[in-house]
Amino acid sequence: MQLSSWILEDIEDIAKDETKEYLALLQSRTSRLEKLLDDLLVYSRVGRQQGEIKSVDVKRLVEEVFNLLDPPADFTLQIDGELPTFSTLSTPLESVFRNLISNAIKHHDMPNGRITISAIENITDYEFTVKNNGPGIKTEHYEQIFEVFKTLKPRDQVEGSGMGLAIIKKILDYQGTDIKVLSGDERDVSFIFTWPKNIVE
Repeated sequence: MQLSSWILEDIEDIAKDETKEYLALLQSRTSRLEKLLDDLLVYSRVGRQQGEIKSVDVKRLVEEVFNLLDPPADFTLQIDGELPTFSTLSTPLESVFRNLISNAIKHHDMPNGRITISAIENITDYEFTVKNNGPGIKTEHYEQIFEVFKTLKPRDQVEGSGMGLAIIKKILDYQGTDIKVLSGDERDVSFIFTWPKNIVE
């Protein structure tokens, strides 16, 4: 990445546009490889580095995650009803929300994107729904999207390692819970996952 930046600086005044495009592509793919390696490391550590149990205000958590991801100015986060505050492992729960929110922002294809988050309290767990008004996912792809390295769009169209949903699935498998997706073929996607009220370290 650094070498390509130095080369571009040296030849910027004389390089053809095509050459500059090749260097930009090189930088993009190097960045993607770095992200892939980071995500593989996260994936391999799921279940081993859980962090500590502490009180988590889920509303504050998702708001902070949303803001840190620096969404477009016309993108909004909506909280539907009350979100719980409870004692749990904050790091893996944050990772689940971060990947779902990041995916919603990254794959959105129109102005005025919206993410809506809600929760239902059950006897032993909370059921969270993360819904966005982006492109729909066809039913035949529901299982595929949770596999390692799987993306529904070419990686030159949407930057990503194809690891985000696989990381989520592994985290939830480790907690003994699950995730499912509901979507129309054209618009709107809802990811629904459960999270235990009582975590066993």
